[in-house]
Formats: sequence, structure tokens, C-alpha cells
Amino acid sequence: MISVVIPIYKSRITLVKLVEEIKNELNAIGEHYEIILVDDGCPENSWFEIVGLAQHDKAIKSILLSRNFGQHPAIFAGLEKAAGEWVVVMDADFQDNPKYISALYEKALNGFEIVFAKRMARKDARLKQLTSKLFYWLLSFFTQNKFDSSIGNFGIYHKKVIQSVLLMQEPFKIFTLMVRWVGYRTTSIEVDHGERRSGKSAYTFKKLVALGGNVLLFYSVRPIQFTVWLGFMISFSSFVMIIYHFYKYITHQIEVLGYTSIVLSILFFGGLIIAVLGLIGLYVGKILQTTLNRPVYLISEVLNIEKPNS
Repeated sequence: MISVVIPIYKSRITLVKLVEEIKNELNAIGEHYEIILVDDGCPENSWFEIVGLAQHDKAIKSILLSRNFGQHPAIFAGLEKAAGEWVVVMDADFQDNPKYISALYEKALNGFEIVFAKRMARKDARLKQLTSKLFYWLLSFFTQNKFDSSIGNFGIYHKKVIQSVLLMQEPFKIFTLMVRWVGYRTTSIEVDHGERRSGKSAYTFKKLVALGGNVLLFYSVRPIQFTVWLGFMISFSSFVMIIYHFYKYITHQIEVLGYTSIVLSILFFGGLIIAVLGLIGLYVGKILQTTLNRPVYLISEVLNIEKPNS
């Protein structure tokens, strides 16, 4: 069986067409399949459209989350229910084109557990492309792993990859990062990045900044490592300056004792101390979030699924 997991948010207009094209592609492959639609608290009442689709086709399984938890928690809600040996993860805005599902599947059958769709000539707005490249560059730098901004969630994954990812208990989940961490035989195929057929991206600049901050705090300790090295550098520089000024003092080269340098030094080091304490506080805050052990998502209703999450 092939499972297709799709988080739904502001995609009601194109939903019926999307499911139709996915079914045509899966029927052409000739394997049993299921399509899992996860309504991530969509404000457009997409659930009514999803219910209509699920009532007419038992292969369409539907999950309604209790509110908007975000794209990646919605993906994990679908992964928890996926029964297929192979799982396709894709978005609902047609930028991930269903016609590439067969190509991903054929590539996977050549001995790969993970096949990513590498997006060529992205159709996103220029600003989003730039912020995406910056995000992945910073992510690569701080996590010391190489990430490609042309690769997103769209891809096909063997069930043992999905099972491994589901074992990871992070409260802050990023599907693409977790898939890369588990390893397995991985490759990619080049695909055309489609035009968005409805709405616009839910990832505003503010949300991207928040996402980047959370990723760094949950998946990297390099910011703290930098503060340690910065502290050593400042201490070493201060020691050199002490020796220099002591030499000037004993050679009677200091004629006027000023207070500007003292005030500026206090402000500089005071600000630095507050910044470092703030950074540590952010890490402590994330530890608190982890200890609360809250569920990543809550399911309100399901269709064509036997055992919903409690």
C-alpha cells in the first residue's frame, strides 16, 4: 500500500482537484493506496469538503485537529495513521505536483528508503526564496549539517523511516530535519515546482523568524558554544588591555584619567551579560516546554480510521 499524507490549511478551493489528480496517479501505479487528509484547523471550513470526499471513497481517510497546530504537527498526525509500506508527504497547494508520485515510487524501488523531490526553479516570491535560502544556510551552519533549500517535505519514505521518525519524542517537530537525522539510503529526483493555485503561504516573515529561532534552540547548542568562546575572547582581550595600561601607568604615560571608557565598558559588558543570560533563559524555557509533556496535536474527529488518538 502507498499512503499519501497531506496537511490541509487554506486549500479548500483546490482540494477536490488535488485528490482527483492524486487518485489518477495512484491508480496508474496499480498499488493499493490511502489518502490521509489532515485538517489543521483550517479557517475556510475545509473539513466539510474533506467529509464529502471521505464519504464517497473509503480510501480517503480524514483527520480533523482540534485547532491549528502547524504544518509539521499535522504531518505527524497523518503519519501516525499511515498504514502503507511507502508514505508520500506533500502539500495541498499544487506546488508539490501529484504527477511526480510515480517517479518518486519508481526511484524508491531501486533500493532507496528515502527519495526527496528536489524543487527546480522555485515559483515562490523572491523574498520567500531569499528567506528560505538564508534559513537553510543558518540551519546548516548552526547544526553542522548540510541542508538544501530546494528540498522540502515532498518525497516518498519507507515505513521503517516513518517508524523511526515517530520514535523521536521532540515536542517541537520539523519533519524534514527528523527524516535527515534518522539516515537510511537517500536520494532525490528533480521536479518542477508548481504555481500556487489558491491562497498564499501561511509562513509569513514573522512565522519564519519564529520557526528559525525554535529550530536553533531545539536542534543546536552552537549559540551557547559561541557565547563561551566570546567570553574567552573578551577575557583574553581584557587581560591584554590590563597589561598594556599597567605598563603605561608605571611609565607615567597616563596623564588624564577619564570616565567615558569606564562607562562604555560597563554598558558593553552589562549588555553582553544580559544577552547571554537571556540566551540561557531561552534554552531553559525550551526545557520547560519539554517537561510539560503536552501532546503535539489533538484530534477532534476522524473518518474512515478505526482507532483515533485519545
